[in-house]
Amino acid sequence: MTPTDITLKQKSRALVLTWPTGETHTLSCEFLRVHSPSAEVRGHGPGQEKLQLGKEDVNITEIEPIGHYAIKLVFDDNHDSGLYDWNLLYDLGKNQQAHWDAYLAKVAAAGYQRKAPGQVI
Repeated sequence: MTPTDITLKQKSRALVLTWPTGETHTLSCEFLRVHSPSAEVRGHGPGQEKLQLGKEDVNITEIEPIGHYAIKLVFDDNHDSGLYDWNLLYDLGKNQQAHWDAYLAKVAAAGYQRKAPGQVI
């Protein structure tokens, strides 16, 4: 399923996807960055994932279409690898809370203290 609309809201650091079903998913840039499908984040196999920390203030600077099946997101922390295909983006939106809760559990297990966006520590 291909989104009918993709809107980047840089000020609120969010990507809004609208689907043919009428569903709309608003995904924060931080959420998309820490769930990047890149090998840098996911590794090359099970157990090779690298937990992404300190991405609370990351933003998307560019969206590049990749054929008719995906987009490449360019983040302001210079991360620009990994293709977000439509199935991945739909899953991230549909199951956003479960993905976010799993990420926060890993962050807590690592002993990292997340800061509020814009907060200086």
